[in-house]
Amino acid sequence: MCGIVGVVSNAPVNQLIYDALLLLQHRGQDAAGIVTQQERKFFMHKAKGMVKDVFRTRNMRSLLGNCGLGQVRYPTAGNAFSEEEAQPFYVNAPFGIVLVHNGNLTNAHALKAELFNTDHRHINTESDSEVLLNVLAHEIEKTTRGLPLQPMDIFAAVRNVHKRVKGSYAVIALIAGHGVLAFRDPFGIRPLCMGKNGDGNVMLASESVTLEGSSFQFDRNVDPGEAVFVDLQGNVHAQQCAEAPQLSPCIFEFVYLARPDSVMDGISVYQARLNLGETLAKRVISTVPPNEIDVVIPIPESSRPSAAQLAQLLGLPYREGFVKNRYVGRTFIMPGQGVRKKSVRQKLNVIASEFKGRNVLLVDDSIVRGTTSKEIVQMARDAGARKVYLASAAPPVRFPNVYGIDMPTSNELVAHNRTVEQIREIIGCDALIYQDVDGMKKAIGSLSTKLAGFDASCFDGVYVTGDISSDDIERLNEKRVGGEESQEDTSRLALPNHAD
Repeated sequence: MCGIVGVVSNAPVNQLIYDALLLLQHRGQDAAGIVTQQERKFFMHKAKGMVKDVFRTRNMRSLLGNCGLGQVRYPTAGNAFSEEEAQPFYVNAPFGIVLVHNGNLTNAHALKAELFNTDHRHINTESDSEVLLNVLAHEIEKTTRGLPLQPMDIFAAVRNVHKRVKGSYAVIALIAGHGVLAFRDPFGIRPLCMGKNGDGNVMLASESVTLEGSSFQFDRNVDPGEAVFVDLQGNVHAQQCAEAPQLSPCIFEFVYLARPDSVMDGISVYQARLNLGETLAKRVISTVPPNEIDVVIPIPESSRPSAAQLAQLLGLPYREGFVKNRYVGRTFIMPGQGVRKKSVRQKLNVIASEFKGRNVLLVDDSIVRGTTSKEIVQMARDAGARKVYLASAAPPVRFPNVYGIDMPTSNELVAHNRTVEQIREIIGCDALIYQDVDGMKKAIGSLSTKLAGFDASCFDGVYVTGDISSDDIERLNEKRVGGEESQEDTSRLALPNHAD
């Protein structure tokens, strides 16, 4: 999961891209980068850290030009501590191409061998995004064969990329002297949308909130398998480049990853979370009688819409019982389990009066590892709660995710091969209520008629690309993020159960 943005404008774009990345900061806090173009020359700055820390005045002044790209990184493969793996990535031929990528390639290992042995291209990092860039560059080189670049050549190249590349990918690339290319994998697993402003400028971004916050009018989503090319005059060319595209977005975007004020593939993220709360309420009633619950308390922030809707339907008081310190990084971004556990109490503080002597129902958006949930339940008990019930707006996370969320090993998932009762005992709550998979899909899927389905692989074990085996998962696990700074635990999974 990363956040990407691209802009073609008739005015300098450095500040615009910076502001857009701030609106995407929730999608990645590990690294940030911007590249701009002026007179076919690229100007780039990227580094580890948050957007506000990576870019200083001197950096911004050096980012010249009227078109460019930006990315905030949440690493799922390669080395999380390597400056070289921050995006954008660059190749000088053909034309000069820079690229930002959100997603995860499931056949990056095989592609890397092809690039070396057949395409004669060099990969210098462990990042699958660099692999994807080189595949794209090679295919553009093949379609142009030394001739001037035309939109049809670009679309032919993307068709070949779709044939070679497996996994999830939303991509924005800048081709020197020509314009910005954006495309999405044939299943639309990762989001990508586009918009325009009154001056005829064009922006492409991971989430609609980026457009709205940058004074751009949302135009449409980039379709699964589609390629969009925006030339330097702002003219938009588009073509479907996949043989059998189908819209099956990652359902975890709606559960947790995206901002609630975004609309993704025609679905309001906020409304999706309200619907999850409604279906979860029915599950709560079948497990804990509402008269045994004194108050509903969300675990901030993503669970608030679900918790509020649940409380309303059950006729129970809704209260804020946890106060969040906004100046501590998101738990799931942190590299070590020890650091992650320590951060929970740094990040959340209880309002004791909301817990003391009460039976409380805590609502979270999802439970992945269980370690953070266990800590939060204990915080509620320490604050004086008589009983602590825990409800998850998402079903049990039982399977690895291979499409850009760092859930690569089953044994790190608290729900893997465990019953709900066994999970309840580990977390330490008095009752544990999960959403069911079908209920989740219906709650969100009812908001759009254009969906073929969802990638809900971490919940149901069904991988929409149809090419994932247990051997693939084991191999991908070997490529998971790592680095010497975090030998204890480099998975970054805490996708938290989480205090966010």
